[in-house]
Amino acid sequence: MLLDGRKPADIETAAQILRDGRLLAFPTETVYGLGADASSDTAVAAIFDAKGRPKDHPLIVHVASPAAVPEFAASVPDFAQKLIDALWPGPLTLILPRRDGVAAAAAGGQASIGLRCPSHPVALALLEASAALGVHGVAGPSANRFGRVSPTTAAHVQSEFGDAVAVLDGGPCDVGIESAIVDCTRGVPVLLRPGVLTRARIEHALGQPLVGPEEFLAEDAPRASGTLESHYAPNARVRLMDAKALQAALNVLGSDAAHIAVWSRVILRSSSSRIIRRRMPDDAVAAAQQLFGVLREFDTQGVKLIWVETPPLDAEWDGVRDRLQRAAAS
Repeated sequence: MLLDGRKPADIETAAQILRDGRLLAFPTETVYGLGADASSDTAVAAIFDAKGRPKDHPLIVHVASPAAVPEFAASVPDFAQKLIDALWPGPLTLILPRRDGVAAAAAGGQASIGLRCPSHPVALALLEASAALGVHGVAGPSANRFGRVSPTTAAHVQSEFGDAVAVLDGGPCDVGIESAIVDCTRGVPVLLRPGVLTRARIEHALGQPLVGPEEFLAEDAPRASGTLESHYAPNARVRLMDAKALQAALNVLGSDAAHIAVWSRVILRSSSSRIIRRRMPDDAVAAAQQLFGVLREFDTQGVKLIWVETPPLDAEWDGVRDRLQRAAAS
């Protein structure tokens, strides 16, 4: 079932699907999520089954507004409240202490829970309609098979799940990569996953520096969505290289090069007509918006290798670089 996010009646139908304990794919500004009632362990279990995701790997819960945070969080540190006030709604997830007896399955059994208020108007309309029906939070990991490329259009979701999952179509996602994640359970703000929100912007909202996860023992850290070493991977093998190495590799292969796709900022030369080439934007925000769509496009063209020019080391590229490194780790 494909529902139109521009139609209020379809928003209501989508909210009723969630209230009934069924799965619904829905748009956010980052990627499409595979949603279920976060307070229903049975409904959340269906997300794990559909994705093939380990049940101890926590999900992010989406809420309609900061007013819903107490439904799931036992407390909100002052520095976390600063982030909520400054950056919600938006592409930022906060890990907070979880209320006892609430959303245990969505949290992967942890004492913490990830919460986010998305800025996409269709997502907000859905969350508000769902809350009116008693669904105060929607657990929503990316709407794809576990570990694969995240979807940024309704068509991407349908290619993953066919008719098995209802999809609320809100158009292409504006941001294109998942939210930044800040852990707020350890007394200081810890950046677990970068996104399009730069470190500098988050620190400005905080009024203090972020801490890196490497400063804590791994066993002390909560598990968080999308932080596995290998993730976001297409079927083709991804390799990151600088522009000089990319050109050298194409030169070596010459006219025999085939089944290879290249995504680069630098215009590269090849004597083979069988190389698929797409230009990576020079702007990090535009590159993030295109990233998953480009990887999916290359997969549909049946390439075996995807060669990507390594993103710049500038901070605004952190989110893109993180996703590509994880895609290349598979």
